[in-house]
Amino acid sequence: MNRPDPYRFTVLGKRHITPHMLRVTLGGEGMQRFPAQQASAYVKLLLPLPGRERPLLRTYTVRAQRADAIDIDFALHGDDGGGPASGWALTCVPGDIIEMAGPGPKKQVDPAADWILMVGDMTALPALSVNLEQLPAHARGHAIVEVPDAADIQTLPTPEGFTLQWIVQPHPGQSTPLLDAVQALAWPEGGTLSVWAACEFSSMRALREHFRDARGVTRQQMYISSYWKQGSDEESHKTLKRADAEANEARAA
Repeated sequence: MNRPDPYRFTVLGKRHITPHMLRVTLGGEGMQRFPAQQASAYVKLLLPLPGRERPLLRTYTVRAQRADAIDIDFALHGDDGGGPASGWALTCVPGDIIEMAGPGPKKQVDPAADWILMVGDMTALPALSVNLEQLPAHARGHAIVEVPDAADIQTLPTPEGFTLQWIVQPHPGQSTPLLDAVQALAWPEGGTLSVWAACEFSSMRALREHFRDARGVTRQQMYISSYWKQGSDEESHKTLKRADAEANEARAA
């Protein structure tokens, strides 16, 4: 089965949402074929690199979509952005072309659950934000977000019965503040539950163990994923993530 041709997007503009979050707006030719209502779905950016025959693929979330454009938010680390995709985002200018594959499936919480818990770091903030925005007004729950600086705290719309908690961690991936915050939560008794969590690989595994072993959260009640691994590029992280998923499947069997 042949893969569809990648979408060809044009950079329309960009702006800093916070010091470590850069939003790039893409439109042009790609919007003619790109499916509607893909906010929170993931896409693969195809980044051409000198001396490399094939483009480098990097995974990002559609933060917002309109009839003529989509927004992609890039978490930045260091002066060069921290990686080839964020480096591209820092240097791109209106009129530049970027190709994109996807979109992949959306990963969303159950909006009908009696209590919802969302946990994520800066890399997960775009997807987590869309989930929050799409919750019904009566939704109840708690969201915990880790950012590298207090200046990176964003104003996000949340239902009245939802608590949004921010954690400032200047060195992401080097400790487990997300786990500490989750462990300190007052867990609800009774009712249906939906958990959504995405973060660095080691934090993800610690959270998964806590949800499964300490809280009894079932696989059907939980979406949990690692979006990156400290000290690893996306290719190495993908290999490690696959091996971890297979081991987790074997454990659950």
